[in-house]
Amino acid sequence: MNRIVQLNNVTKSYGDVTAVADISFSLESDKIYGLLGRNGAGKTTIMHMITAQLFPTRGEVSVFGESPYENGRVLERLCFIKESQKYPDNYRVVDVLEVAAALFANWDKTFALKLADDFRLPLGRKVKKLSRGMLSALGIVVGIASRAPLTLFDEPYLGLDAVARTLFYDRLLEDYAAHPRTIVLSTHLIDEVSRLLEHIIVIDGGKLIVDEDADSLRGRAFTVVGPKAAIESYEAGKQTIHRESFGGFVSLTVMGNLYGDDRKQAEALGLEIAPVSLQQLIVHLTNDKSERKAEMSR
Repeated sequence: MNRIVQLNNVTKSYGDVTAVADISFSLESDKIYGLLGRNGAGKTTIMHMITAQLFPTRGEVSVFGESPYENGRVLERLCFIKESQKYPDNYRVVDVLEVAAALFANWDKTFALKLADDFRLPLGRKVKKLSRGMLSALGIVVGIASRAPLTLFDEPYLGLDAVARTLFYDRLLEDYAAHPRTIVLSTHLIDEVSRLLEHIIVIDGGKLIVDEDADSLRGRAFTVVGPKAAIESYEAGKQTIHRESFGGFVSLTVMGNLYGDDRKQAEALGLEIAPVSLQQLIVHLTNDKSERKAEMSR
C-alpha cells in the first residue's frame, strides 16, 4: 500500500473553537476520494493542512512521506483548486494557463487548451471579468491538466450549470483513467460525483465518522416501509439511522446488508425495501446526533 497522505491524531483549534478534532486517516496513490460533510465540518481546514497552508495545533501531517511545510519537493507535486482561488488583477485566462505550465511538471498544454475550449473559456479575457461559473471552470481546467500526483478540488463546481458539471466529471474520469493519480473531491453534490468516488471520508463537527471504500459503503443502508407493528418487530437489534411515521405506516432506514439476512427478514415480514443513495446515507448520518456516528466509525 503506497500512502500519499497520512494524518495522525490531527487537531486544529482556533482559540476555544476546535475545527478538526483528533483525526487520523490516509490517502493511497491512484485513487479518487470523496471528502464529504456539511458546511463547517472541517473539510477545507483538512485540505489546507495537507497543502501546508495551515499548521495543525496537534498531530502530524505527512505528504509523500515528508512534512509538507516549506518543502518544495512535496509542494511541487500538489495541486489545490479551491473555491476562493485568487489571481492577480491583470491576469488573463491564458496567463493563468501559462503560469500553471511552469508550476506543474506533468502539465499538458494541448490538453489544457482543449479543456478551455470545452468549457468555452475566453483565453484573452481578464480573470477578474469572468463570471462565477467561468472562474470555477478555469480552476477545473488547471486542476485536471496539472496531472499533479495529488490533486485536491474544494467545491469546484460553484456557478456551473448541470451541463458544465457533467463535463467536469466526464473529463476528470477520462483523464484519470489515462493518467492515474490521487484525487480528492470535496463537494456537496454527492449523488452527482458518487460514480467517480472509490473511497469515502466523511467529516462531521470536526470528527471523522466514515472512512471506507465506496463499494462497501454502498448497500450498507436501506429503507424498509410497512405497518408499525411489523417495523417494530423488524427493528429489534438493528442500527437505525432514520425513522419517519405517516399514518399507521413507518419508514425505517437501517444499517445492514441489503442483500443478506437483513433483507430476507424484511421480505418475510412483508416490508417494502428500497436502497439508500450515498447522499441520503451521508445526510442521515450527519443530521443525526446520537451515538450511531461513533458506531459507524468503529
